[in-house]
This record gives sequence, C-alpha cells and structure tokens, in this order.
Amino acid sequence: MVTGTSSSGSDDPSAEVLAEAAGAFGLLASPARLHIVWALAQGESDVTGLAERVGGALPAVSQHLTKLRLAGLVRSRREGRRQVYFVDDPDVVTVVRLLVGRLTDRAEDTSVRHLRGV
Repeated sequence: MVTGTSSSGSDDPSAEVLAEAAGAFGLLASPARLHIVWALAQGESDVTGLAERVGGALPAVSQHLTKLRLAGLVRSRREGRRQVYFVDDPDVVTVVRLLVGRLTDRAEDTSVRHLRGV
C-alpha cells in the first residue's frame, strides 16, 4: 500500500479505515437510514417511535436499524420489553448534523433567491 502525505502533513488513512468509512457513508446514503440517524441524533427512541417519525413501515425501519447497529453507527439497549436505539458517537452526530444542516441552509438560500427572482 502506498501512503502519501495529505496537505495538512498527516499520513493518509489506511485502506482498511477508508473501506470502513466508505461502508458507513454507504449506509448513510439511504435517505431512510440517514433520517433514522438524524432522528436518533436528536434523542433516543424505540422502533415504533422511529417508524412514526420517519414515516416508514415498522419492519423496514427495524431492518435499517439492524444494519446501522451492525455497522456501529447506532447502539441499542433493552428497557423492559422495548429495545431503545441511540447514537452515542458524538462524531457521527456531528457529521450528520453538519451535513444535513448545511444542505438545509443551501436549500433555504435557493428558495429565498428564487422568490426574489434572483
């Protein structure tokens, strides 16, 4: 493997790290899964609450949660009969909030310019 130096002077990530990151971004490339992570970044929830919030069918949301949990993007714990899901990695929360927030700002700016006829 060839390891170069980035513009900041640090070594490039390993192939394994890049593959893992690509896998995580691949999972987040699904609008439904991204919405689930976004919702969980705001606070924990069970699958029923998530399905209601994101407008998905319970089995589909459950499958998305399983994939996200296996990838380490979300975690869960049992509370009685319920399984409660949450994101406990602050970096995942930061990345999702930053990207979605920035794209929301862009969409709002575009709407305002369109209304002004600019």
